[in-house]
Amino acid sequence: MQYKLLATMASGLEALTAREIQNLGFEEQTDNGKVYFQGDERAIAKANVWLRTADRVKIIVGQFTATTFDELFEGVKALPWDQYLPLDAAFPVAGRSVRSKLHSEPDVQAITKKAIVDKLATVYHRRGRLAETGKTYPLEVSILRDVATLTIDTTGPSLFKRGYRIAKGDAPLKENFAAALVLLTSWHPDMPFVDPTAGSGTIPIEAALQGLNLAPGLQRRFAFEDFAFMQPQVLQDVKDEAMDLADFDRELDIQGFDLDPKMIEIAQENAKQAGLGQTVRFKQLAVKDNRLSNDQRGVLVSNPPYGKRLGELDAARALYREMGQVYGGLTSWSRYFLTADLEFEKAFGQKATKRRKLYNGTIRTDYFQYWAQRRH
Repeated sequence: MQYKLLATMASGLEALTAREIQNLGFEEQTDNGKVYFQGDERAIAKANVWLRTADRVKIIVGQFTATTFDELFEGVKALPWDQYLPLDAAFPVAGRSVRSKLHSEPDVQAITKKAIVDKLATVYHRRGRLAETGKTYPLEVSILRDVATLTIDTTGPSLFKRGYRIAKGDAPLKENFAAALVLLTSWHPDMPFVDPTAGSGTIPIEAALQGLNLAPGLQRRFAFEDFAFMQPQVLQDVKDEAMDLADFDRELDIQGFDLDPKMIEIAQENAKQAGLGQTVRFKQLAVKDNRLSNDQRGVLVSNPPYGKRLGELDAARALYREMGQVYGGLTSWSRYFLTADLEFEKAFGQKATKRRKLYNGTIRTDYFQYWAQRRH
């Protein structure tokens, strides 16, 4: 069976997810916050196991225009729900509506649910309510500009939940966002990689997963494992294949530093959970004491404090100034800084080669990129 599939991601990361989907061997179409592709059960498993930058993978059951509740009801009822949902399926419906005539989300949800119950009751010759005592199939009805899209979420908890992060700091980066920050650099696994403000270690750990070609979803469960139409063997095969593709023998030079010894302990624990305890090195070190050699080409990625709270901006900018003094002349390294302080360059003391707008959750941030000078 071929499914119409949809991967969702944070705004600004569409091109990265699209490239990942292409690398998995699928043709894709990109939209705002979405990448569409097609594939069978194996494609569902592969996308969930391998996508580093996406949030979730959904099956599109159908799309149609709905400007009245009658159109919504009939449109939903006409879809082949019995191909996906067994008689005892539990199917919670989440609803969203943006710039559409049907703007009441509770009503949109309730009518969608009623239409699906109606359809299943007809097909399975049942009367009244359905038991919903079986496995869960998370459904969503999303109406954008009067076009309703009905999807089944195959992922469950978002893909950023890799399963290795057991402890986190104050303002942790999501794993898929950290993976995107690494993918947006010029780093290759044979180069040194440094995060001078490593916090709970997410960026260096994601770099190591990429360096060893380790699939990020190897350690976790997915919603589709409970779906009647998915063969259990498919996921096992995809995971076995992913293990064969991992390059465990590759030597990586990845380091994370932080001023706070407690964070270093947390980062080491997380790396150990990810099976990378020997691969990534964490060490307590202040930015001002960080001596990196200009003789080698490397990549530095930092997500320093943003100073979002009152009174913290001065401290954050003092750190940016320090970073400018320590890393400003490090011209053989490409250096990348993510911050919500759009005045970062002033404090750092240098104009970035390139800035890229990204959303860290709901926070608008810029990724300030200082590229290494070419060697003649």
